[in-house]
Amino acid sequence: MSSTLSSDIPGPDAIVAVPVRNEEERIVACLKAIDAQEGVDADRLGIVLFLNNCTDNTEALVSALVPTLSIPVRVRVENFSGAHAGWARRKAMDAAAEWLGDAGNAGIILSTDADSRVPPNWVARNRAAILAGADAVAGRVELDAAEAALLPPSLPARGRLEDLYDALITEAEARIDPDPHDPWPCHRTAIGATLAVTRSAYLQVGGMPEIPLGEDGAFIARLLEHGLRVRHATDVCVTISARLAGRAPGGVADTIRSRCEEPDALCDARMETFPRVVRRYVWRRRFRAMHGRGLLARTDAWARAIGITPAEALRIAALPLGQAIAEAERASPRLAYRPIGPRQLPGQIRIARLGVAAIRVGLGFAGLLQRVAGRAASERVATHPHGSRT
Repeated sequence: MSSTLSSDIPGPDAIVAVPVRNEEERIVACLKAIDAQEGVDADRLGIVLFLNNCTDNTEALVSALVPTLSIPVRVRVENFSGAHAGWARRKAMDAAAEWLGDAGNAGIILSTDADSRVPPNWVARNRAAILAGADAVAGRVELDAAEAALLPPSLPARGRLEDLYDALITEAEARIDPDPHDPWPCHRTAIGATLAVTRSAYLQVGGMPEIPLGEDGAFIARLLEHGLRVRHATDVCVTISARLAGRAPGGVADTIRSRCEEPDALCDARMETFPRVVRRYVWRRRFRAMHGRGLLARTDAWARAIGITPAEALRIAALPLGQAIAEAERASPRLAYRPIGPRQLPGQIRIARLGVAAIRVGLGFAGLLQRVAGRAASERVATHPHGSRT
């Protein structure tokens, strides 16, 4: 079953797409936050709400609130037994792309969640990043402070360590293998609660991946593989829920709950030991240089070094740069991600601080790796003085 409610003025050039399922407790705050945007003319901004499989009072609340908002809104309602997060986000963003097309605008599609609250400068800052040359913008998120205060103390403590380590390895990446379109300071969050993309880039990559889990990260990866410019903007930050009972399997709520239940669960895949992430970034830098000079197809030494067959190397060498890097890392057993656990974070943070300090002063990569390896060995001895391993 599908239906559409509409209250809109033609012509917006930025549309916020919001997938919604059973959000009677949070949808009003979400919409009022979008409606309170500063630095944006009301007739240049629109909202698409994609209500799917709602069984609570969400639809009635939306129907009552929409006429009171200052910006145009389109509401689509659909019930589908096979619904999942990727499907719902794609439906919402496709509707936004359609609205922009109807208005004759290239425009910007923004994505957030129905349980999130965007700040008043959210649209303006995303628009500024795109006007500065980005094809897409990925923002940061912070947990709702009141809800986070109800979580076990060990969880925010772990989160602070992860955030610190993530910032260190992201700075290492940005300095070792810099992206001129995404300079330091930046981050590596990819979450549907704060995404922005030009309509043309969205259509170029075939839209939001319609997958049950991780559609937001897969979308950013797809943009990068197509050579599009993604800005991970540190000045774009959205407040998200810290609830334990979410609406989408595999979402933030599931992550929070699983870490409450399993305190030693592994960190995100990109959080490897610091020596390993440095080697990965150095490898990417060299691979990028070889690709740019057309050297990948002339020798397979690079492929042998990471365990890729000659036939696979030729296939990868013929790909555009973003796809070539992604495919090489997927194909190489030596570049498989090996995430660390939370108990390793303090030691790796100490190593990373030393390593990043060396990178900042321009220490050569060979010297950097040697220094990092030496510090890592010292950490192992300090942690396991009798040679025991965990």
